[in-house]
Amino acid sequence: MRIIISVTNDIATDNRILKVAKSLHKSGFDITITGRKLKDSPEINLPYGIKRFKLIFNKGALFYAEYNLRLFIYLIFHKSDIFLSNDLDTLLANFLAAKLKKKKLIYDSHELFTEVPELVGRPKIQKIWKKIEKFALPRVDAAYTVCKSIADYYKNLYGIEMEVVRNIPICQENDCKDTKAGNIIYQGALNKGRGLENIIKAMQFIDNHLLVIAGTGDIENDLIQLVNELNLKRKVIFLGRVLPKELPKYTQTAVLGLSIEENMGLNYYYALPNKIFDYINNCVPVLCSPFPEMSNIIKKYNIGWLLKSREPKEIAKQINEILSNKDDYNVKLNNTRIARKELCWQNEEKNLLKIFEKI
Repeated sequence: MRIIISVTNDIATDNRILKVAKSLHKSGFDITITGRKLKDSPEINLPYGIKRFKLIFNKGALFYAEYNLRLFIYLIFHKSDIFLSNDLDTLLANFLAAKLKKKKLIYDSHELFTEVPELVGRPKIQKIWKKIEKFALPRVDAAYTVCKSIADYYKNLYGIEMEVVRNIPICQENDCKDTKAGNIIYQGALNKGRGLENIIKAMQFIDNHLLVIAGTGDIENDLIQLVNELNLKRKVIFLGRVLPKELPKYTQTAVLGLSIEENMGLNYYYALPNKIFDYINNCVPVLCSPFPEMSNIIKKYNIGWLLKSREPKEIAKQINEILSNKDDYNVKLNNTRIARKELCWQNEEKNLLKIFEKI
């Protein structure tokens, strides 16, 4: 059976898409992934079809309109048995094409799209996306998301049953390194609400450790400027975009992984970021926000700490205490070695495949 998977990014660093496609391909499906081609998009070689659109517009309403029009035309004129729409910004084109061609449509909600900080502060734009969601989402053939909190949200809102497929990494075959470089790492998008400004400011009060930031995003230049203003270039390193296969070599050098999203809407409040599982998979204890899904993982597996304050001096104080209390730290470190055996994609993909088997 043919599946066309669609996203609005350039595919190259979308770990969830790459894992889902690999699992479905391995199970015998004929896979094609559609995305977009940017000026700095790296070449990607995968054992299945790739289609990346070169667009005139790359942001704003015109981008979403152009992408969905191009995607709709592509879906209409290419054979497929199942359309897999990833996030709300690809759903309209998939929904219309699926109805027109009488094909099955599955929806993968990577996040609570209508509650991202970029929309929470723009109620008129948010209202448009909510109308699209209300129109299409209750009428898909199957849907799944990254955590139970988001699944419960959609059940309460639309009465739909969404399965949960967490964004967990493929297990590393190599053992965790016992020797760390002492780095503190953040990996992921550099966007508003990720707590990055405060952790950079906190580095003024943390000695003998580097903050390594892996990723790109809307506020990257602002963060670089902040580092320069605070004269922290020797304490904060920006790696830029790092391909998934290269990322573990940086993660494994860290003594602490950060996921300190701010409460800027339900999307972040309910978040269960894949970077938390990446840290665990590479035996790196975690400092994260005290939000429901993150707290559950931290407490269940005892692999890290919950952030006590967002004030930079208090963040620094907590990190210094974490890294100086060797006994407690080693307990958390040893627990990551246990948790990584359970929290891996090889186990999680079973939930994914059950959804497609039903369809």
